[in-house]
Amino acid sequence: MKWNRARRSRNVEDRRGRKVAAGGGTGLVGIGIVFVIGLLLGKSPMEMLGFVAQLDGGAASSSAPSDPIDPNDPRVAFVEAILGETEDIWNELLDGRYPEPTLVLFTGRVQSACGSASSAMGPFYCPADRQIYIDLSFFEEMERSLGGGGDFAEAYVIAHEVGHHVQHVTGLSEPVYEARRAGRSLQGDGGLLVRQELQADCLAGVWANRAQQRHAWLEPGDIEEALATATAIGDDALQRRSRGVVVPDSFTHGTAAQRARWFRRGFGSGDPGACDSFAAERL
Repeated sequence: MKWNRARRSRNVEDRRGRKVAAGGGTGLVGIGIVFVIGLLLGKSPMEMLGFVAQLDGGAASSSAPSDPIDPNDPRVAFVEAILGETEDIWNELLDGRYPEPTLVLFTGRVQSACGSASSAMGPFYCPADRQIYIDLSFFEEMERSLGGGGDFAEAYVIAHEVGHHVQHVTGLSEPVYEARRAGRSLQGDGGLLVRQELQADCLAGVWANRAQQRHAWLEPGDIEEALATATAIGDDALQRRSRGVVVPDSFTHGTAAQRARWFRRGFGSGDPGACDSFAAERL
């Protein structure tokens, strides 16, 4: 992937090496307990973060100044290039009415407006502060343990989290928020969380289509990398690996086949209108 053809975003904040400020919020021990309970209940990290935010009333982010970003760090340059391309694409698709998110790099743990979080939960989007959080070690783990990996696979992960931001600022996530406020169940095969995640996969595919038209930057094997990653992080694949059994009632992200299919749907069409997973009869 010839990612250096893209404009580098200025909306990347590097918090690596910073300690999470003490005080305020549920705290790391409490968060750990909440996430263990979430795993036992089959709930997604995003849903548990939303629950924590409700408990805390929206914990504030650490106010300590950010360390300056090393312009020579190739990993940061990659993230800036991918984020910059998402900004350009979504500004175009939303007629310039796109509030650009900040992407926060952290190591180990981080404080967001949705509460404190560990890198163990993987990349996530916090709607309360409209920020994306990524520990770059996730990409190493993705390649080492999950069967995914590669630069375009990493770009897909970032674009997926940006997809959640697009859902939030355009109101596409409102069915999920409304159901959560009403206390209705969200998980399960065909449930609202699965539909939300599959739509984010599709929006990532739309971005990939548009970016390829702009830069012709994909190389042989890049699409296969993204599909392999989408497959590796399907609910059925993850449950089979961790539990040895698949429990559809606890699905939160969709099966491997569904995730790959919705990414292909967005990539094949380049049209956000093709991503209405909430109305789809067949996922």
